[in-house]
Amino acid sequence: MAIDVRELQNQPLHPEIEAELTRYEATVAEYIDGTLDEDVFRVYRLNNGVYGQRQGGHNQMVRVKIPYGKVTADQLEVLAHISENFSRGWGHLTTRQNVQFHFVQLEQSTEVLRLLAACGLTSREACGDTVRNVMGCHLAGACPYEVVDISSWAEATAQYLLRHPYAQRLPRKFKINFSGCATDCGQAMFNDVGVIAVNRAREDGTLEPGFKVVFAGGLGATPHPAQALEEFTSRDDLLPTIEALLRTFDHYGNRDNKLRARLKWLVDTMGIDELRERILKERKFLRGSVSWPGGIPGIVKELGDAPAGTGTGPISGAPGAVPVKLLKTDPFERWEEANVVRGVANATVSAYASCELGDITTAQFLALAAIQRDFNLDIRITPRQNLAMRGLVEQDLRGLFDRLSEIGMATPGAELSRDVVACPGADTCNLAVTQSRGLASAIGTALEDAGLAEVGGVRVNISGCTNSCGQHHISDIGFFGFERRAHGQAAPGYQMLLGGHLGNIEVEFGEKATKLPARNAPEAVVRVVRKFAEERNAAETFSGWLTRSGGAGKIGAQLKELDVFPKPEDDPEFYVDFGETGPYVKEVGESECAT
Repeated sequence: MAIDVRELQNQPLHPEIEAELTRYEATVAEYIDGTLDEDVFRVYRLNNGVYGQRQGGHNQMVRVKIPYGKVTADQLEVLAHISENFSRGWGHLTTRQNVQFHFVQLEQSTEVLRLLAACGLTSREACGDTVRNVMGCHLAGACPYEVVDISSWAEATAQYLLRHPYAQRLPRKFKINFSGCATDCGQAMFNDVGVIAVNRAREDGTLEPGFKVVFAGGLGATPHPAQALEEFTSRDDLLPTIEALLRTFDHYGNRDNKLRARLKWLVDTMGIDELRERILKERKFLRGSVSWPGGIPGIVKELGDAPAGTGTGPISGAPGAVPVKLLKTDPFERWEEANVVRGVANATVSAYASCELGDITTAQFLALAAIQRDFNLDIRITPRQNLAMRGLVEQDLRGLFDRLSEIGMATPGAELSRDVVACPGADTCNLAVTQSRGLASAIGTALEDAGLAEVGGVRVNISGCTNSCGQHHISDIGFFGFERRAHGQAAPGYQMLLGGHLGNIEVEFGEKATKLPARNAPEAVVRVVRKFAEERNAAETFSGWLTRSGGAGKIGAQLKELDVFPKPEDDPEFYVDFGETGPYVKEVGESECAT
């Protein structure tokens, strides 16, 4: 049964949350009256998940935290209400399992935060120098390979650190990701803290489930792979370990230079051995804290964390491997082949709802809420900006396909080659120099036209600058935008990277292949995907094919003919970015990411 949003707005909030929102409303009023310093207000606003846009004025982006991507039907309806009444008729799923709303007016932001609180959501600490949204595998609890269902652990971590004193004014942002097995669907290997479920043998020959904790990873302009803290962290020690990492970062992180303030830079300045020693020492004496979080958290005891499948981790093949097979022609069969995931060991059935560019309209939010109730589903946001519909049975699939088709979310190939990921780019971001969303659409269209949209095992990610919000470093084909100069004129351009991937508790960052005009990037993707599809061996990964083919440099050399700008009078489109009407101009504003 659909909720009544007006009735929800009238429900009393928890006194602490009510006090927090009353304080937020008063602080916004102070700023608008001109009695609060801009710099002070910016920090306060960011800590509450409200982020300034390129358009300036009172235009804001509100980022909603969705821990490990789990969203309910009631929450989907509230998100629909916000998109329709406070934003531009749609919301945006991010690569960190958040939901973002753009063009929210500052004066209306308090009402948005109240609506979120009323349905159990928050934007608190979604931006700024805080502990950000806690991520987790979108198939956790439905994966045949997982060692531990990390859902309850991610929930416990998110709850414990929300409004935690150490989570507020850090040297820089702090990101935590959970994965249930070595496949690393939760993307643990390039974050400040990554938690990967593993087993170790007991003396009696049985297996003890626990975790491998990795730390000091990061993307950005200078990516760092995460490093192992220790071989095995017990379930009792996990939360103290995470807090010890957080405290160590707070104590030693660089507060004078934001560009070198992330945890990854401490590896460079003090060395991995010393940093690891300080973290373990912090954990050892954390027992003396009144807030020591040791033992199994109550919510884990309540919800459980038993694996959905065999608990063995991946049992065959390599992460990212997709068998070569003929595509069916019937629309439902194509969708089933490309979008349905079955857990053979545990008989789970899940399906992906495709969200083009991560966008969901008001009508789609509402329809998804009805679908979730009618099929009794668990829905989670994926890192590739789609939705995983979990808890299905075989008999549900046809009905689900029909319902998703009605709202334009049954495109076959969600999570496959046509499913291009992009950051918001120059549409709203102050740092972006190119329209990454426009390029993503163009690449998707080019792959469709070439008949390559449903090629498995290859993924494309785009960032509008070097900061990797679109995670271009860890995709098979990655792009980051930058300004090019040709014939005395500015033009949008991209650096193409090839070979980034995750898996087996390892991360490989893509290597530079070639520079390209923005207009030629779609053709470059088509050529690479076609070459991969034609030359790969059965079940061969993109990275395996790339290595066998000579690496990023060799493939990039074969694309060099595309790195050509015609004269502006011969083809003016090369000097206009996707979705723009006038000549390209590089415009970079003050970054709230680095303040």
